[in-house]
Amino acid sequence: MRADRVGRQFVPVERPEIVYTGIFQTPESIVRTVLQEDAQVLGISSLSGAHMEYTVEILRLLREEGLQDVLVLVGGTIPAADANELRRLGVAGVFTPGTPTGTVIRFIEENAPRREVDDG
Repeated sequence: MRADRVGRQFVPVERPEIVYTGIFQTPESIVRTVLQEDAQVLGISSLSGAHMEYTVEILRLLREEGLQDVLVLVGGTIPAADANELRRLGVAGVFTPGTPTGTVIRFIEENAPRREVDDG
């Protein structure tokens, strides 16, 4: 999975942990993973055209679980009007094909919630 490799190689955080759930996951299973892994960032990749319904459902479930502090990013073939609507609904960043990796990383660095690391 390209996002996993890119994340591990380029996200300059002290202890990056990237969890790839695989394709064909339900919104429920994705949110369950976010909760279990205490994720700070959720990246959704969509090339299928179902990004609106899928992301809206994920955002709803995140709110239900009290996870509105999770930084949600969507990447893929997203029309401009949909990107604007996704941002309005709570997606922090929308990235289309051709976006430089460094742009995404800077966005995460500047916007991801900071959490204390428990070394215990």
